[in-house]
Amino acid sequence: MELAKQMNATAAHVARDISEFDLAGLTPAPCKLVGVPRVAESPVSFECKMTQIIQLQGADGRKAEAWLTLGEVVAVHIDKAMIKDGVYQTALARPIVRAGRRGDYFEIRPEAMFEMIRPD
Repeated sequence: MELAKQMNATAAHVARDISEFDLAGLTPAPCKLVGVPRVAESPVSFECKMTQIIQLQGADGRKAEAWLTLGEVVAVHIDKAMIKDGVYQTALARPIVRAGRRGDYFEIRPEAMFEMIRPD
C-alpha cells in the first residue's frame, strides 16, 4: 500500500527513454539472476525469466491487441520483517489488488485475514 502511488505512476504512457524509476521516485536495486533492476523500496520482489508471450484472442478466434506474458520465478527477495515462524506473511506487506473499473483497488491487511482449512 505504501507504494501504491508510485506503482500507479509507472503505468503512464511515456517514451521508451523515460525511466519509470525516475518518474515514480523509486530506487533501482540490482538483481542476482536477471539483467534488470528491481524496486529497492518493495518489501517483496521476484526475479523472473520470460517463458512465453501469448497473443490473446476473442471467443470468435480473432486476435486481440493484448498479450499474456508468462515467466518463471528464478529468485525471490523478501524483507525479513515479513517472515514469521519461517513463513512469509502476505498481509504484513499490505499488498493491493486490482478491483475493476478505471482505478479501483483493495488493500490486503492483517486484520482482514482469516483461516479456512481445506477439507480432505
